[in-house]
Amino acid sequence: MSITIEQVRAALRAAQDPFSQLPLAVSVKDRDIQAGPGGFAVRIELGYPAAYAQADVAEIARRALAAAGAPEARVTVEWKIGAHAVQGTLKPLTAVRNIIAVASGKGGVGKSTTAVNLALALAADGARVGVLDADVYGPSVPLMLGLNDKPVSKDNKTMEPLQAHGIEANSIGLLVGPDSPMIWRGPMATQALEQLLRQTNWGDLDYLLVDMPPGTGDIALTLAQKVPVVGAIIVTTPQDIALLDARKGLKMFEKVEVPVLGVVENMAMHICTQCGHVEHIFGEGGGQRMAAQFGVPWLGSLPLALSIREQADSGTPVVAAQPEGEAAGLYRGIARKLATLVAALPRDMAGKLPGVVVKPA
Repeated sequence: MSITIEQVRAALRAAQDPFSQLPLAVSVKDRDIQAGPGGFAVRIELGYPAAYAQADVAEIARRALAAAGAPEARVTVEWKIGAHAVQGTLKPLTAVRNIIAVASGKGGVGKSTTAVNLALALAADGARVGVLDADVYGPSVPLMLGLNDKPVSKDNKTMEPLQAHGIEANSIGLLVGPDSPMIWRGPMATQALEQLLRQTNWGDLDYLLVDMPPGTGDIALTLAQKVPVVGAIIVTTPQDIALLDARKGLKMFEKVEVPVLGVVENMAMHICTQCGHVEHIFGEGGGQRMAAQFGVPWLGSLPLALSIREQADSGTPVVAAQPEGEAAGLYRGIARKLATLVAALPRDMAGKLPGVVVKPA
């Protein structure tokens, strides 16, 4: 053995995780480096679901260690998704490590479709994921996930989430008839959603995506203040009228000290199914310019595609129905950026240091 443990750590500090853009050393603790007669064994623990990244990260680490003088080093790559700090004095839910709000300034921009497909993409990469449909007046998650049954209660106090395509879900739409209008004022709707969140027996989730109601009204604002979220993403279309409202949604989260993790531009372009011609029906690049204007990450663009609409209406979203397709690949790319951004957030220290609140930067 020709190098020391400190030289191993130096090699890992110089090697970069190509997905999080962080040095590999941040994912390796002292106990993860073991020296033995056969050389070094190094365990890398990533903070995001990394089923897709294991082989690449391991190869980068092996090359860095070989260049430093440890060509026989054995590298294993795993992942563990931790809980991160939430806004104000709120505390994370016991069974959910990270709640992410998926919001828009206005309706009709594909927010629910985006939330459901991102949840499925995170699950496909190895995370345990749930979706909470917080749109009381227009719940669409049950239809998109093909859910018809009502949640079961085992103790008459709490309810079990439903399962679909490998993720958990709950929605007010599962508790009422499909044609029953929710004629509730804001306080009633807010109370119902808090009950859905806190009285659902979520099953040890890494991420819970909350499909927020559109706008910045009473329900959305109250949820942003009372639901312990680690961050929010803003879904918009490129057109100016959607961007105008999306900016308001972004500013709302800023005011309640919720980090905006990024902007997703939906319906960015239409691709003709006959000839492949690309046309920017709703404008071009508006979401990306908004992200740059407010200094928040740009997560990516999604097309206006017939398959995305058809699969959502059929109860099998495109990420589950066509996992190798182009549209699913775009959702996976956005989900992976989102997961690495969450992994870089301040960690929740409430369990280790009671009384200490780490506010998001």
